[in-house]
Amino acid sequence: MLLFPPAACPRLIVKIGSALLVDPDGGVRRAWLEGIAADIAARVAAGQQVAVVSSGAIALGARRLGLPKGGRASLEDAQAAAAAGQIALAGVWAEVLGAVGLTAAQMLVTLGDLEERRRYLNAAATLNRLLQLGVVPVINENDSVATEEIRFGDNDRLAARIAQAAGAAGVVLLSDIDGLYDRNPALPGAVHIPRVERIDGAIEGMADRGSASGMGSGGMVSKIAAARIANAAGAGLAIASGRIDRPLSTAARHTLFVAAQSAPARKAWLAGGLTAKGAIHVDAGAARALVDGRSLLAAGATRIDGRFVRGDLVTIEGPDGILARGLSEYDSDDAMRLLGRRSDDHAAILGYAPRSALVHRNHMALL
Repeated sequence: MLLFPPAACPRLIVKIGSALLVDPDGGVRRAWLEGIAADIAARVAAGQQVAVVSSGAIALGARRLGLPKGGRASLEDAQAAAAAGQIALAGVWAEVLGAVGLTAAQMLVTLGDLEERRRYLNAAATLNRLLQLGVVPVINENDSVATEEIRFGDNDRLAARIAQAAGAAGVVLLSDIDGLYDRNPALPGAVHIPRVERIDGAIEGMADRGSASGMGSGGMVSKIAAARIANAAGAGLAIASGRIDRPLSTAARHTLFVAAQSAPARKAWLAGGLTAKGAIHVDAGAARALVDGRSLLAAGATRIDGRFVRGDLVTIEGPDGILARGLSEYDSDDAMRLLGRRSDDHAAILGYAPRSALVHRNHMALL
């Protein structure tokens, strides 16, 4: 069965890993890529809008610049390799898509472009217009300026965030593995998991942190994190093998992470955030209240971590782990002064009229 057929999935995001696009010597696997272009053309002809999240810039640039360790020996090498490789990567995509009658457009994004709300909406508007015009956006992280502190770090989570911004119903992560296994697939007795209805601790425990090729930056941990982001936005996500020809038109083995009912756009954006400025820890009673749809009150908060200001994204953590993400109604210093105190006491503590909650339910997304 075809993954995310056009009739059921008007918009599709396809992520392609470095090991699929670039051979071990640093050259483009052009014949394979031409097959992907043909698959995309068939889907577009059937009425599906497709965007591609493409790795490969660092690997391509490292070869052109003669850099060791695939361009990943240092941050400076990776940035230089990305700068040289991205222009080559964009050119290859323009050629192979142009050969099947499609126009490619390049979008380079940073973490801040999708984490800061206004910039996120601008990126979403650009992406939406390109897809409406029948263009195939080719998206990558702008590794030439990204640092360890301000980057996605892998294109799996980037693809999930792009799906959220585009309102896509499906994401396909083409990889060097055909899905999730109950343990490292190299181990005897490893069992393939074809379908995941809910991501819980047991599923996360199956993740193998390695990248089989050594060329990319994402392993199964990043793919499960991507599935969580995509599912929160109402998009299904499939991990499928790209080690075959024409993988987007072949019923290959895969793992499908099934999306639940999608959250409103703002809450989906909050749920997918990666760069929380701090954390508010809560007791068991407050945790139950959040699950019941209540706002976070100071009386149930037990500890503040990090430094943040009003409007910053924070995580809310209960006795069993992270419960939610939301926008803080207070600076961290004032929030700390209110810990465990009843609402009636807040005005006297702060010296000004308090807000109703530390994090209001309208600015919070449960995870």
